[in-house]
Amino acid sequence: MYYLLKRFFDILLSSIALFALSPLFIIIIIILKLTGEKEVFYFQERIGFCNKKFKIWKFATMLKNSMNLGNGSITVKDDYRVTPVGRILRKTKINELPQLINIILGDISIVGPRPLVLESFGAYSKYIQSRIYNVKPGLTGIGSIVFRDEESIISQLQNEDPHLFYKSSISPFKGELELWYQKNKSTYTDFMIIFLTAWTVLFSKSNLVFNVFNDLPKKPIFFK
Repeated sequence: MYYLLKRFFDILLSSIALFALSPLFIIIIIILKLTGEKEVFYFQERIGFCNKKFKIWKFATMLKNSMNLGNGSITVKDDYRVTPVGRILRKTKINELPQLINIILGDISIVGPRPLVLESFGAYSKYIQSRIYNVKPGLTGIGSIVFRDEESIISQLQNEDPHLFYKSSISPFKGELELWYQKNKSTYTDFMIIFLTAWTVLFSKSNLVFNVFNDLPKKPIFFK
């Protein structure tokens, strides 16, 4: 019953959101066509439900071939690969909104673990890899909220390789968070995650998520 209800709300809410946001989408499409590299959408292969691959929709925010430039799949604060318009879209998370189409297509849900590129997925332990996508990935999720400022966390590194830091520090905690979601998934949890996503867009420094869900895995030291 939970999954049927979740799919119903996925289709209903994403359809309403697409209709309501269509004027904004038109404006963004025009701006992207006139600036940067004149690319509107970026289609990227991600790992999805039951570890099957699919193409995710995003507004283009980075230079073409960015995966083969700089830090590859890892984006840091003030990354030179991000276009000026892209910085605004990424800061506000507007660049993720085309994924409403992925929701309607059934590739992802509104709430779930974020679908990762193969390289980032490979940073998880085999245990996490075999379990994290036993539920459909999502537009937002508990990991997305806690790691809403992941670029800044990585940018604080001194001499450590960002890829090694991601694998040794970020991915283990992110994996714990997503397994927590699977154990606690419910309509209430999903709606609170949607609320907290909006909340953290408005109040990026807020730690409300740890008060609402007080049994989350303990924050690692790099969060302090």
